[in-house]
Amino acid sequence: MFLLVAWMMSSSVSCGMAPKELTLQDAWRVIREKRFVDLTHAFSPGIPRWKGFPDEKREVLYWYEPGVGTLGSGFFAQSFTHVGQWGTHVDPPAHFAKGLRTVDQIGVKEMVLPLVVIDVHQAVAHNPDYTIGMEDIRNWEQRHGEIPEGAFVAMRTDWSRRWPHMEAMQNKDANGIAHYPGWSLEVLRYLYEVRKITASGHETTDTDPGLATSQDDYSLEAYILKGDHYQIELLTNLDQVPEAGALVVAAFPKPQGGSGFPARVFAILP
Repeated sequence: MFLLVAWMMSSSVSCGMAPKELTLQDAWRVIREKRFVDLTHAFSPGIPRWKGFPDEKREVLYWYEPGVGTLGSGFFAQSFTHVGQWGTHVDPPAHFAKGLRTVDQIGVKEMVLPLVVIDVHQAVAHNPDYTIGMEDIRNWEQRHGEIPEGAFVAMRTDWSRRWPHMEAMQNKDANGIAHYPGWSLEVLRYLYEVRKITASGHETTDTDPGLATSQDDYSLEAYILKGDHYQIELLTNLDQVPEAGALVVAAFPKPQGGSGFPARVFAILP
């Protein structure tokens, strides 16, 4: 449909007619026919999380019938207690950098972005300690052109298939060393400093690979957040999204001064 609209506009120009301005209604008519893919895990007590975080606590305050809940009946209402970095979540710059933006200060225009998926799941299947390299980025750009400025870049590892099992996600050996994939500083610098992307995301609990986090090394996450960018952790269903051409919507609540919060992330396929 985009091609049809573009052709109609070009034809109007060639015939001496003023081009028709595209409206939001035009955009919606295109978008509503597309496939939407949810990239978000449902969260609940017991899900995989960073080793230092407590589990979620959930309480029913009100229930439809009498006898359940602590405050009364007639409707369903729950209390949720969990850390900001819970489930599929946003890490704002302030999570690692004092004085930088908190969750509520991330602008909504940063939440609707071109989606780039760097697929390294086959390499990870052979080596769980795999870190994404510049060869992966060059191969993507050879196939699809330059990574667009302002994009959201997601690393597909298929690690989310291990969800919701904490032990499988951490993949620790007999010595307690975690083995899961991660980013590399070389790639992150290229994406953020050369291609000028807006944000990035991954399927694991951390930006840094398991070998690094086992040594309490979170320098790659620090690089992203201290650059005043946000990231999304614990994505899923990236195997259902094309490498290029989709849009991503990364939305989350607006806690004032928030250090992080569960997100709802989805892709709109071309």
